[in-house]
Amino acid sequence: MESEFLRWLDRHLPDHRRFLLGPGDDAAVLHWSGEDCVVTSDMLHDGTDFVSGQSDWRLVGRKALAVNLSDLAAMAARPVAAVVSLLLPRQGGLEIAKSLYVGLLALADEFDLPIAGGDTNSWDGPVVISVTAIGQTTEHGFWRRSGAAAGDQILVTGRFGGSILGRQFEFVPRVREALQLSAAYRIHAATDVSDGLSLDLAHVCHASGCGAELHLDQIPIADDAHRWAASHAGSGQSALEHALGDGEDFELILAVPPDHAE
Repeated sequence: MESEFLRWLDRHLPDHRRFLLGPGDDAAVLHWSGEDCVVTSDMLHDGTDFVSGQSDWRLVGRKALAVNLSDLAAMAARPVAAVVSLLLPRQGGLEIAKSLYVGLLALADEFDLPIAGGDTNSWDGPVVISVTAIGQTTEHGFWRRSGAAAGDQILVTGRFGGSILGRQFEFVPRVREALQLSAAYRIHAATDVSDGLSLDLAHVCHASGCGAELHLDQIPIADDAHRWAASHAGSGQSALEHALGDGEDFELILAVPPDHAE
């Protein structure tokens, strides 16, 4: 449903004079005074992204902000502020909100990020948390998915697979790494890995109008992928397959020209 809706939305959203890079990438880029403004938003929903009763609300709050910071990292943007909106159950909602914010604010403090506001409401449905993060480009510009070129090397910032064992909630967004790389190297294209290494790399290829060749013996596989494959041998999935397809690793994929890849 999501992919179908995004295709429909792409056809129906008008261009706007304020868009430097509109919807369809990891974040939108807007003109503002000085450097350009980068905006991204993600929503986490009970039953889809976490399960109440099985999840630590502090980690859920942390992840809600972390996935947005990961999108800013994918654009090489410096985080500026965030806004948070919550839909909470009528019973017990206050304590849930407090726990969500404990985790969220701890991560915000790590990145010196102010929470600029948001909205909170109660209803008879499950918990929903939506975060919008605002970033700022640097003098080195911003990254996008669509800049990869033939001959580029594919580099990543970490290992993949088995995030279900805890990394999906406790990953560190690669904001610092992105800003350092942007300042030191020429990066043609980038994205973060939320849907899985193979699928998110395919998104870069599609946006850039090119293909990619992966050397499977060079895929960095996380220890968690080996542990998950061993403990679920009946599934028939290898650690490599988990690395390629599990998702929620939130590492960065970078398309780098050969002279900058070393």
